Amino acid sequence: MKTLKHKKYIIIFSLLVLLFNQCQSYDEQEDELMDTPGRGKINVSADESFKPVIDEQVKVYESNHPGTTILVNYKPEAECLKDLLVDSVRMIIATRKFSEAENNFIVDSFKTAPLGVVVARDAVAVIVNPLSEDSLFTMKEIREILTGRFAKKLIPVFDGVQATSTVRFIVDSVLKSDSLTPNAMAARSSEGVIDYVAKNPQTLGFIGVSWIGNKEDTAQMSFLKKVKLAHLESMDLPDKYIIPVQANIFTRRYPMVRDLVYILKERHRGLGTGFADFMSEEKGQLIFKRAYLMPAQKDFRVRPVRVRE
Repeated sequence: MKTLKHKKYIIIFSLLVLLFNQCQSYDEQEDELMDTPGRGKINVSADESFKPVIDEQVKVYESNHPGTTILVNYKPEAECLKDLLVDSVRMIIATRKFSEAENNFIVDSFKTAPLGVVVARDAVAVIVNPLSEDSLFTMKEIREILTGRFAKKLIPVFDGVQATSTVRFIVDSVLKSDSLTPNAMAARSSEGVIDYVAKNPQTLGFIGVSWIGNKEDTAQMSFLKKVKLAHLESMDLPDKYIIPVQANIFTRRYPMVRDLVYILKERHRGLGTGFADFMSEEKGQLIFKRAYLMPAQKDFRVRPVRVRE
């Protein structure tokens, strides 16, 4: 009798667990019906370096999909990466993909595998005061300025001294084993870097090119009235100094090129997936191109054509 009674309890418990799981699945199905590529609201954390171009991506997507709201919170890259671990944030936009540890945590915590895709290539632009005598630099000189060893007193200025993608790129890819000078200055934002350099001739600013590279953007053209782009020595043409235009970003002739990456953690095909696909497809890629970044998913280069008679 004890065995039969024990089996009865096991069956009842199993039925309750099954019923509970079915209730959860119904809730999840309802959430998925309310959240599609054409309907819903999502939170996105994005690196502040890319604000101009991501604002444009969101504007066009929401215009094409009136039932959608994409709330973008711009912050330093390190804070964006922390948001990978936050349930309410389904997408981040940064300059690197997720690490193995981050992947494992997301899989364990959210029961979904994250997707990381490079959608464009950006560059770190160097800006100087219009009155500056120096506007041509080798990478050796840039490293000397960044470490405080340059012959002239030029102070580097960043959009924050810690946690930003620009600082991480400089430390990891330019300085490598060297240390950033303690005299480096921190502005509150990329626009703050522009304003500070505009007022201080003995400074050198480092910002994402999407803040200053678009010749069709009136705001960015107004920035270039306050500061000027420095020319850096080409990677493959010694004694030739260049600026971060698309051709130099594509060929990596410009020495400070980095990726623009989205990381998506979404269990169903929702608004996050729709926006991610949009940035990878033709319209989104054209927005990157018009912002003078280099699209990574579509090739819009002009090629010569020979017509056969």
